[in-house]
Amino acid sequence: MEVEGRPYFFGDIGCWSERTEVHKAASLGEAARLQQLIRSGASVNTVAVDSITPLHEACGRGQAQCARLLLDAGAQVDPRNVDGSTPLCDACSAGSFECVRLLLEHGAKANPALTSRTASPLHEACMGGNSDCVKLLVATGARLEAYDLYYGTPLHVACSHGNTNCARVLLNAGAKVNAARLHETPLHHAAKLMLVDMIELLVEFGANVYARDKRDKKPIDYTTPSSPSAVCLQFYENTPPSLQQQCRVAVRNMLGTRALEVIGQLDMPKLIIKYLCHQ
Repeated sequence: MEVEGRPYFFGDIGCWSERTEVHKAASLGEAARLQQLIRSGASVNTVAVDSITPLHEACGRGQAQCARLLLDAGAQVDPRNVDGSTPLCDACSAGSFECVRLLLEHGAKANPALTSRTASPLHEACMGGNSDCVKLLVATGARLEAYDLYYGTPLHVACSHGNTNCARVLLNAGAKVNAARLHETPLHHAAKLMLVDMIELLVEFGANVYARDKRDKKPIDYTTPSSPSAVCLQFYENTPPSLQQQCRVAVRNMLGTRALEVIGQLDMPKLIIKYLCHQ
């Protein structure tokens, strides 16, 4: 594809070049070297192979000091590489809380448009297992139900990668516990990994233990017979949830993403509020 007689690159925000010294310094965390290059007039927005900018390099390696230098020097905060990933996606994938916070402070989009080749920053954070990054993204307005073609929702990702703390943050924020991708729910993922703690967490938030996926299998069908996870799921299948549990799920489902905010303001005993908030 040609644009005005020169090659077009998906993340093109300046001129295209091979990987520059600025890219290298940003990637290696060589802040002094990077500052010297910037002062000498080196471009902080040069796009290299695969449309990668120096900011992508810094954030993908968790080099917060270099990322700050680049942003202060005018680096664009939301360029996309050839796969559609922004520096925020890369920072979340690397689990760099400092880079994530820095980018959001500089106006990075918590919800960049999804492409067929990239997931959202929240998906990436859940994949990497950094619950602090997940909390920060959720607080900034990241969409809990952002749907990725390959992964499903962020909750699917957290559960399929065994990241219970990330799943807890999402669920407390109001993520839909029974969201399905090809009829597969987060509980199916937890069952496949045979993670009892995650199974219990999902059921507490109202996960359907009888849900069937595209293979017509329930979560328990993915566990090893007599294993702790199988015993756990068998108990939930055979034991109806208590009235108080049903009330908690009903209240939280009705309030959705506003649950924690509203519940905390209710005029009722603190013990009940703590129960409703899963504290």
